[in-house]
Amino acid sequence: MPTVPASTRTDLHRRSLLAGFRWMAAIEAVTWAGLLVGMFFKYVVVGDDIGVRVFGPLHGVAFIGYVAVALSAWYRLRWGLWTGLIGLAASIPPLGTVVFERVAAARGLLDPAARAEADRSA
Repeated sequence: MPTVPASTRTDLHRRSLLAGFRWMAAIEAVTWAGLLVGMFFKYVVVGDDIGVRVFGPLHGVAFIGYVAVALSAWYRLRWGLWTGLIGLAASIPPLGTVVFERVAAARGLLDPAARAEADRSA
């Protein structure tokens, strides 16, 4: 059975971490928005809490998942203190996780190999 080189395994781990971080950022943002809509309907429109009962637990799970993936990314991608703290704090405002993911991707913080390659070619 052929063995996979260590550099290929590392690249696969990095890509799966990147995909997981992007997915969790999006899921956390969508469930946060759903919870806000549910709260609006509960307290302003109809007084029914079905939206909160549905999106509350979903957002709770998504929030915990995002924090876990962000902590993993902080460690594995070797983010600095402020980047890691901002990544975690992004889970607090609605859609903050998506904004952080976009900014971090644009700055090469989510894929250090691509950033290093860009630096070498520049």
